[in-house]
Amino acid sequence: MTFWLTVTGMLAVTFGSRYAGLALRTELPAFWVRFLHFVPIAVFAALLTPSLQGSYGEGEIRVAGAGVAALVAWRTRNLGLAIAAGMLTFWLLRLVTP
Repeated sequence: MTFWLTVTGMLAVTFGSRYAGLALRTELPAFWVRFLHFVPIAVFAALLTPSLQGSYGEGEIRVAGAGVAALVAWRTRNLGLAIAAGMLTFWLLRLVTP
């Protein structure tokens, strides 16, 4: 019973908020537009952070790769390039680290 109540509540909130946004057809205030630009990188960070600990002693290598990716993202404002730089750093450090 609790499971279905939770699923129904999640459905109502998700569908309701999306439908309200479509039905109102109003312009968002500038604050919200600026705020929404940060959502993709925040979601990406939330997905990435739990895996930084790593396994098999790769924690330091993963943190170094994430650091390089953060630096590239900050300097270039390009998420794809940041991911590529972080992965390349991770793979290179993995090759040279015993």
